[in-house]
Amino acid sequence: MSKKSKNCRNAFTLIEVLIVVIIMAVLAATIIPQFSSSTKDAKESSLKFNLHTMRSQIEMYKVHHLGSYPTLANFVTQMTKATNVDGTTTGDTPYGPYINGEIPSNPFSDNNTLVAVATAGAIPTAAIAGGAGWQYDESNGGIYPNNAEYY
Repeated sequence: MSKKSKNCRNAFTLIEVLIVVIIMAVLAATIIPQFSSSTKDAKESSLKFNLHTMRSQIEMYKVHHLGSYPTLANFVTQMTKATNVDGTTTGDTPYGPYINGEIPSNPFSDNNTLVAVATAGAIPTAAIAGGAGWQYDESNGGIYPNNAEYY
């Protein structure tokens, strides 16, 4: 049997441990920000998808209802229920529903309520206070997100 030499060691030195910790800290500092930005990217992607879906369904409503857009007061009913040519839900209702279930939520505010745009016919330039998820322009069927990150 051979004896262990006096210079043989069984543990790491403090310097070796510090070097490993520093390397791990540098790796963490470069990787963690990528995960935090992916959440925002997912919200932006969901927002774009929801906008595309609602805009196309609003245009389909317009085609079925002789050029009329859903009104702000009855938007949810007119988009989620079957309607007749004048937009009401009574009698013969051959059109719709255009959106199944509820109006999609704005992923930034997690809210699906609507508020009128500040100026009808103009594209909004800022969010409107009050916490609504979407801005809607019933004069031209325009729908926009109501969150500061969009503007």
